[in-house]
Amino acid sequence: MISLVALKALVIWAGILLLAIINGVLRESVLMPALGTPAALILSGLLLCALIIGVAYFSLPWLQIQRPVELGWLALTLAFEFSFGLWQGKSWPELLEAYTFTGGNIWLIVLAVTALAPYIAAKLRGWA
Repeated sequence: MISLVALKALVIWAGILLLAIINGVLRESVLMPALGTPAALILSGLLLCALIIGVAYFSLPWLQIQRPVELGWLALTLAFEFSFGLWQGKSWPELLEAYTFTGGNIWLIVLAVTALAPYIAAKLRGWA
């Protein structure tokens, strides 16, 4: 049976996923035409990092945990990213291209922030 904390963490991750999708739409429709691809990717990645940390910061009290723990957000993100990409018909080389820093892509930094967000948020709150 899934614990209440795990269920809450899943709900929070779903909110992060929604924000990431909105961020992607903003990047593709506004930032790329205005700034070009490299700058748009960097700005979008930094914005997503800030959103993830913000969600973690505001959701920690709701989780009611004593210390920040890895909540599986990274695993959920990777599973979603690869599943969705494969469903869209993308090849493995296409999917793995996001894991390089070419052309302004900072996806690896976003993943690191995703994994560390509960700890970063706890530090910002003075809990850790």
